[in-house]
Amino acid sequence: MPDLFTTIAAIQPLDAAAMAAATARQGMLTKPPLALGRLETLSIQLAGITGVPLPRLARKAVAVMAGDHGVTAEGVSAFPSEVTPQMVYNFVAGGAAINVLSRQVGARVVVTDVGVAADLAGCDGVRHRKVRAGTANMATGPAMTRAEALQAFQVGIDLVEELAADGLDILATGEMGIGNTTPSSAIIAALTGLPAARVTGRGTGVSDAGLARKVEVIARALAVNAPDRDDPVDVMAKVGGLEIAALAGAMLAAAARRIPVVMDGFISGAAALTAARLCRGMADYILPSHLSVEVGHQVVFAELGLTPLFDLQMRLGEGTGAVLGIFLADAAARTLCEMATFESAGVASETVNA
Repeated sequence: MPDLFTTIAAIQPLDAAAMAAATARQGMLTKPPLALGRLETLSIQLAGITGVPLPRLARKAVAVMAGDHGVTAEGVSAFPSEVTPQMVYNFVAGGAAINVLSRQVGARVVVTDVGVAADLAGCDGVRHRKVRAGTANMATGPAMTRAEALQAFQVGIDLVEELAADGLDILATGEMGIGNTTPSSAIIAALTGLPAARVTGRGTGVSDAGLARKVEVIARALAVNAPDRDDPVDVMAKVGGLEIAALAGAMLAAAARRIPVVMDGFISGAAALTAARLCRGMADYILPSHLSVEVGHQVVFAELGLTPLFDLQMRLGEGTGAVLGIFLADAAARTLCEMATFESAGVASETVNA
């Protein structure tokens, strides 16, 4: 399997010839120019990502990475860490929101234990790749070692390699980990230099007092660990999360294989920003889905130069927004590939475009 740095080196610019061909075909389809709006530009981006002028997205998967966080000891979440393994079992049983929405779009849900603080060895249907049983409390020291962070990145890389061997056309990112909005805010603050308050929201719904405590904990973690913003691996090791690192690894691996990545909400956003700081061209391979209600998600979009496709006031995670994004990406690809041209339909283009 390729390692993190081999994976980064394999990422190439978007295919300009495929994008030019897709753009030309859009101009021949039976519609006024740009009448399908962002579906058109999305289809052209998909051509550039895949290197195929007529991209098809038949084989879909959602990578749900699971891990726990020692920082929950600081009271930053409205839910206890015990919910993480409980939700993993729910995913495997097919009863979570991500399962419902994935069935709707025909996507496979792949759940990986990267760092759940519980023994899931007996849970069939889970990829068992535990790096450690949850991170340490980043408010008092590093969340993990650099070696553990690199191992977590590798978990995501290996997953994409495994999925690609069976055929993979598009990947959505998702996660489960009580308390993971706290390290996500810390990652974004560390990589951007913004204060904790600017990138921190309520997560699972903490009170005003809980939000103030959360901001203080993140600020303390940044001060204690002094992560190097020019070294994303250092940032991930000191104030990150095992599942967040795995998501970043999966995103990079998908880009290296010219597979489009649909970014979910805030936690996936922290992973995407990490991936983009590791590889400058990574953002071109990311398809934005929704805008989370988490305030820091807006910062991610600004940093990546992306615009969300929709805003449904979602904040669940799991990959739910990304799966809806798969639907839109599939719609974009299908209209590009399956619509008739003016010539094939016998329609006068001058009349349509008048």
